[in-house]
Amino acid sequence: MNTKNRERSDPILKVEDLYVSYGKIAALRGISFEVHKGDIVAMLGANGAGKTTTLNALTGVVPVKSGSISFKGKTINNLPTSKITTMGIVHVPEGRRIFPDLTVGENLRIAAYLYENKDKDLYLERRENVFKLFPRLEKRVNQLGGTLSGGEQQMLAIGRALITGGEILLLDEPSMGLAPMLVKEILNTVKKIAEDGQTIMLVEQNAMLAMDIASYCYVLETGEIVYEGTSDYIRSQKKIAEVYLG
Repeated sequence: MNTKNRERSDPILKVEDLYVSYGKIAALRGISFEVHKGDIVAMLGANGAGKTTTLNALTGVVPVKSGSISFKGKTINNLPTSKITTMGIVHVPEGRRIFPDLTVGENLRIAAYLYENKDKDLYLERRENVFKLFPRLEKRVNQLGGTLSGGEQQMLAIGRALITGGEILLLDEPSMGLAPMLVKEILNTVKKIAEDGQTIMLVEQNAMLAMDIASYCYVLETGEIVYEGTSDYIRSQKKIAEVYLG
């Protein structure tokens, strides 16, 4: 394993010895990892390895059996999802899950429910930043979310997360179902968001593209972290790529 430079600062998110089970089936078996502010950290592995379960555990969607999850030094195990979101961890789930019967503008505005009444200028500033990242959304601001293309829906899902002002974005399979050129566009935008200071944890089936933008990677196999290291290190290990990344 290559853990160089992982001791440079206290992590904003730290997970230690985490176990999650679905009934008698162990989905996560003692995984430990950390995310530092401003990084893109990728969680890689085959289907069924436990990547989505990891994100769901972080946001309280599935209960933690044992172990600890700490965010900015505070334990958040099994807190309600709404509370975790309020604290600053925002999840963009697999399949986007926008509100199809609301317009693009309404989808974005609903994400500001925590603060818009108190600080409308902040909402407008964040919305403008989203439109700079995704100009297509501004052109479709009055269009129903359900009528957008798959790529536009993914842009809206990410934009909605940014509107919240969360400190960590958890992105689950943002490339799913998208054409290759659009995948690169989405992931390049994710990289730009991180360059602007946003912390991101990325679950992505397209491991090679994920490693192009991630600073650090963890490789999961059947609920356990089997490798970790910088993207360059993981990419250089042919055995890892052949056996775990497809």
